[in-house]
Amino acid sequence: MRPPCRPAVPTVRLLLPLLLSLLGAPRGVGAGPAELRVRVRLPDGQVTEETLQADSDADSISLELRKPDGTLVSFTADFKKDVKIFRALILGELEKGQSQFQALCFVTRLHRNEIIPSEAMAKLRQKNPRAVRQAEEVRAPEQLHMDIAVNFSQGGLLSPHLHNVCTEATDAIYTRQEDVRFWLEQGVDSSVFEALPEAMEQAELSHCRQVGDRGKPCACHYSLSLAWYPCMLKYCHSRERPAPYKCGIRSCQKSYSFDFYVPQRQLCLWDEDL
Repeated sequence: MRPPCRPAVPTVRLLLPLLLSLLGAPRGVGAGPAELRVRVRLPDGQVTEETLQADSDADSISLELRKPDGTLVSFTADFKKDVKIFRALILGELEKGQSQFQALCFVTRLHRNEIIPSEAMAKLRQKNPRAVRQAEEVRAPEQLHMDIAVNFSQGGLLSPHLHNVCTEATDAIYTRQEDVRFWLEQGVDSSVFEALPEAMEQAELSHCRQVGDRGKPCACHYSLSLAWYPCMLKYCHSRERPAPYKCGIRSCQKSYSFDFYVPQRQLCLWDEDL
């Protein structure tokens, strides 16, 4: 006798726990930045907490997470100035004679399709704070050649966020010629930018991992990853609403690799571990 067939169980698609609260009252002028803490899974499988802040008045978004090795990575998107700032606070190894930490800042042009608007980010809520989030989309990694230095004392002309974000990295703020050309066309003063030694542009420098003398200049490499961030808005359709309406977000993960000049090998000691 054949066993009775069980009816097929329909696949239930779980709703995204992070939803946009579209009916909430608008944030008033002078209100503090909205903050969201999310547990995220890193590319290596480990879990960390990520803090996201959105300030719709300043039209900016910031993200911060701590890597398992203690490195603090932050990302700031300044929509008003078309600027994004990456910062890494890298812990030193005191037994190797390194300083307590080293700070790096990388400044590039912000494109509007990279991350959701600050107003939408400020309305994000999550139902289950203990859930571990994993990005729905892994975007193609970027390799960036940073061949221009940013003058910290004039950095506020590029973005008002630069002084606060890069205050520990006054001598290690880098950008690219192609982004500088765009900002100059937007009216940013040229005093913000300083050319790095031509040897870096001509690829004459050795990679730091190949240089034994810690006092010599070299081409340094650093990589970081944004493990989880809201990169797109989702739109839904219904019979009750003739026009599409916002109903959630799509999350992304993206990695960045930076090559840049350092005047001394000892300013790029993490390259020893590559």
